[in-house]
Amino acid sequence: MGHGIAEVFALSGLNVVLNDVSQEFLDRAKENILGSLTKMKNGNKITEEKLKLTLDKIFYTTDLKQAVSDADIILEAVPEILDLKKKVLSDVANSCRPDAIIASNTSNFKITTLQEDISHPERVAGMHFFNPPVVLKLVEVVKGERTSQQTFDSVYDLTKKIGKVPIRVMKDSPGFVVNRINAPESLLFCLLLDKGIDNPDAIDRFARSQGLPMGPYELMDYVGIDTVVHSMEYYSKELSPDYAKCSAFRNLMEKNHLGRKTGHGFYLWQDGRAQIPAGDVSSKVELMDVLAVELNEAVKLLEEGVATPEDIETGVREGMNRPFGPISVAQGLTNSEILSKLTDLSKKFETTVFEPANSIKEGKLKEIISGKMKREDHRETQKETQKPSGQAASEDPVIVERKGKVARVILNNGRLNLLNQNLMRSLDAKLQELSEDREIYVIIVTGQGEVFSAGAELSQFFSGGIDFMDGSRYGQSVFRRLSEMRKITIAEIKGYALGGGFELSLACDIRFSTPEAKIGFPEVQRGLLPGWGGTQRLPRLIGMSRASYLILSAERINGNEAKEIGIVSRLYPPEGIDDETIKFADELSRKVAPGAAYLAKTLISRGMDSSLDDGFAMESISMGLIFGTEDLKEGISAFMQKRDPEFKGK
Repeated sequence: MGHGIAEVFALSGLNVVLNDVSQEFLDRAKENILGSLTKMKNGNKITEEKLKLTLDKIFYTTDLKQAVSDADIILEAVPEILDLKKKVLSDVANSCRPDAIIASNTSNFKITTLQEDISHPERVAGMHFFNPPVVLKLVEVVKGERTSQQTFDSVYDLTKKIGKVPIRVMKDSPGFVVNRINAPESLLFCLLLDKGIDNPDAIDRFARSQGLPMGPYELMDYVGIDTVVHSMEYYSKELSPDYAKCSAFRNLMEKNHLGRKTGHGFYLWQDGRAQIPAGDVSSKVELMDVLAVELNEAVKLLEEGVATPEDIETGVREGMNRPFGPISVAQGLTNSEILSKLTDLSKKFETTVFEPANSIKEGKLKEIISGKMKREDHRETQKETQKPSGQAASEDPVIVERKGKVARVILNNGRLNLLNQNLMRSLDAKLQELSEDREIYVIIVTGQGEVFSAGAELSQFFSGGIDFMDGSRYGQSVFRRLSEMRKITIAEIKGYALGGGFELSLACDIRFSTPEAKIGFPEVQRGLLPGWGGTQRLPRLIGMSRASYLILSAERINGNEAKEIGIVSRLYPPEGIDDETIKFADELSRKVAPGAAYLAKTLISRGMDSSLDDGFAMESISMGLIFGTEDLKEGISAFMQKRDPEFKGK
C-alpha cells in the first residue's frame, strides 16, 4: 500500500519521499505509480500535465534518515508484524524532527501499543488507508492513549486536504472501526466451514446474489489468507479467545494456499481472477446472519466510545465498499429481531463473540444507534474529541438559501444528488420550516452543481416489503407537503431528473429546464415502479397515453421534448438557468398575491379529481374567501394607481 499512499499525497500536490529497504522495491513502486497514473490519464481522470506534475512530486531513497529528516509527517506502511512496526517507528522517531507527526497505516494494532518505545508519543496517531488507497476514500484517523488532540486534529484535517473521507476513532481499539466490525463476520465464515455447513463457492454465490461485488472467501483470497489468520490471532489475544477457534483458514495457510499471492487459496487464481465454479446459491446462510453480527460489533464500539454512529456508518460504507452500513440496518429492524438472531447464532456456533451486546440485551438498540444514549465511561473521550471551533460540521444534504421573498431549496448529496432516507428527512424538515415562514412566497427546488437529481439511492437497506412500502409512503408524504404548501414552487431541472428526482419535480407547481436535461422514469428497467407519486401525477399533467409511454418504456427525454409535451414551461441554457429562475421567482414573489396563488393552485390540483360542477362550486367558494382580503384591496389599488402591488399575504 505504501506506493499507493504516496501517489495519493502527490496527486494532492504535496511533496513525497518514498523510502524502502531496497532499490528493487523502490523501482517496482515507481513502475506501479506510473502505471496507475497512466490508467487515470487514459480514463480522462487526469491530464498529461497532471501526470507529470505528480511524478515530479515523488522522490525515492533507501536512506531512512534522509527520507524523514525534514518531513512534516511520516507515514509507515510496513507489513503487519508488530515487532517490525515498532522498530521502524522507533527508528523514524530517532531520525525525524521532534515536531514531526508520525502516523501508522496499521489495520489492526492499537496505536497505544505502537507508541510505547517512541520519544514524544503525543505526536503519534493512526492513519489507516484502505486498499487500493488511490481508489477507496476512507481513512480511519486513530487517537492512541497518548496522542495529543492537536496531532489528532492535524491528521484529520490533512486527510480531508488530500481528498479522502476521514472518520474519527476516538478511543484506541483493536481493528479500529471497519476491521473490528469485520472481525466477527470473518469468524462466522470460518465456523461455517469448520462445521461443514456449506462450501465456500456456494456461500460466495449467495453473497453476490445479495449485490456484493465479492463473496467473503473470494475477498479473503484477494487480501491474503495469512493476513486474515494473523488478524484473527491478534483478536484472540485482544478481544476474545474464541477467535482462535477458527481452523479452516489456518489449515490453508499451513499449506501455503494464501490466495491470489500464491495462486491458490479457496480458489485457483489465473490472470488476477478467482476461478469460482458454477453452481447453486447457498441456502444454508442468511443475509441477516451477517448483518446481525456486524451490527452487534458496531453497538459494542458505541458502548466503548470508539466512534460515533455517523462515523461507523461512513466507515463500513466507504471502507468495505458497501451500499449501507450497520446503523442503516439497525434503523430498519427491531431490537427483538436482532436479539433473537444473535442468541441463536451464539448457541449454534458455541461462541461468546456473537452474544448480544449489553444495549441490545437491555432493549436499547435504537437509543444507542441514534447517539442519544451516552455511556459514562466514554463521555470524557467524546468531550476531548469534539471538533475545534470554526471547523465545519458535516454537510447537510439539503441547503436552504433565502433572498427577499424567495427561498432556494438545494439538494446537496454528491454529484448526482441522489435521494436517500437522510436527504428525505432533511427535505421534509426544511419544507415544514418554509411552509411556516410567512416571509417566503416562492420556493425554488434545484440541485447543487450540474444535476437536479438522478433519482433514489437504490443501495438503501430495507428489511422487507412492509418497510419498503413505508418508504414509499414517506416519500409521497414529503412530496405532497411540497405540492400542497401555501407557496408557489418551481423545479429548476438540469443535468438529470430521473426516477425520484423526476417525481420531486412533478410535485412542484412549475418546472423550468435546460434543453439538454435528461428526464424520465427508469424504474421498470430496475424491476421497480415510480413509487413517490409518479404514476399518479404524470398522467394528470400530460395525459394517460403519453404518461404510459414514458413510464412503461423507461425512455429518457430531453428538456426540449419535455417542453413540447407540457412537462416544463420554460427552457434556459445551463449557464443561465440559476439566474433566470431566481429572477423569475423574485418577480413572481412581488407581483402575485400569495393567498390567491395558494387557492388557485389548490383548485387546479383538486379540480383534476372532481366533476366540473364540483370544481365550479369550489371556485365560487374560493372567490368568496378572497373577497375582503387586504391583498385584494391592495391589488386593485395598485392597478388603479399604476404601481407595483405590495402584497402581505393577508
